[in-house]
Amino acid sequence: MSKPQPHTPALERPFDVAQRYVRFKARRDDGFVEFDFSIGDPRLCVELVMREHDYRAFCDTHHAVRLSAVEAAALDTEELKWRYGQPGLAE
Repeated sequence: MSKPQPHTPALERPFDVAQRYVRFKARRDDGFVEFDFSIGDPRLCVELVMREHDYRAFCDTHHAVRLSAVEAAALDTEELKWRYGQPGLAE
């Protein structure tokens, strides 16, 4: 798998339909991995669940960039902004 470029966070990259992203969410006790998969923009994703070995093969096949913890936190903040009007606000 390719790694994100440290000087260009995923949220700052231009939309590129050839670029794939994965955001690891959780490893379950039953051997499945929960993750988000994105094409072109990590803010637009689908949630997927696969066995761990299938997850690794999926990432390799799609040459997916794994989002860092910092990039994942930035996505969470961005989502809060859209949900509540500004980061950190709760209902």
